[in-house]
Amino acid sequence: MFNILVVEDDAGTRKLLCALLKSDGYNVLSAQDGAEALEVLDKNHVDLLVIDVMMPRMDGYTLTEQLRGGGSTLPMLMLSAKDGAADVRHGFVVGIDDYMKKPFDVEELLLRIRALLRRAKIATEKKIVAGSVTLDYDSLTVTTDKGRETLPQKEFLLLFKLLSYPDVVFTRLQLMDEIWGMDAESDEHTVNVHINRLRTRFAHCDDFEIVTVRGLGYKAVRKNVGEDGR
Repeated sequence: MFNILVVEDDAGTRKLLCALLKSDGYNVLSAQDGAEALEVLDKNHVDLLVIDVMMPRMDGYTLTEQLRGGGSTLPMLMLSAKDGAADVRHGFVVGIDDYMKKPFDVEELLLRIRALLRRAKIATEKKIVAGSVTLDYDSLTVTTDKGRETLPQKEFLLLFKLLSYPDVVFTRLQLMDEIWGMDAESDEHTVNVHINRLRTRFAHCDDFEIVTVRGLGYKAVRKNVGEDGR
């Protein structure tokens, strides 16, 4: 069970958040401000933080900055009544992973938390499980019901990127910059070639599909996803 720390000075909002997260199956800890949150983190294992911005003693920005400065890679979702571009930018600059405006939509909040936890698990274990398919980053291997095979590095990195963010559209330029590097001599046609190779290689696979979004780029769509997200 994942442990989530709610850092919120308003008692009503804190109680609501804790109740929502508990009902969704999480173990929930709470703190009234950033200073108390540091004390909780010192004594407990936490998998994700939900952080308010405006709090006494230590606000959300300062808490995030201190944690990131100390080397913490914990996923952090910031909640704030402020939604100006400068406020959002400040949050991302100090190191938050996601930002939502109050009042928040409950379903969207829970979906974002699940996505952050999934990506954190991928980053830690360097593995992606999609149905019967497993991608192992360290060995560049993909295991399906047909067996296990090692992919060429660029193909593997491309598939790993797409499946790390299911249903998110990436442009060819984005994929080119991340997988091949901005200084690569190849052009965007290289992405098309590698996508076609992946489609041919996994044509038998019913657990995911690489979809072309006309005029934009590509996304991975996971099929047969269970309640646990696999």
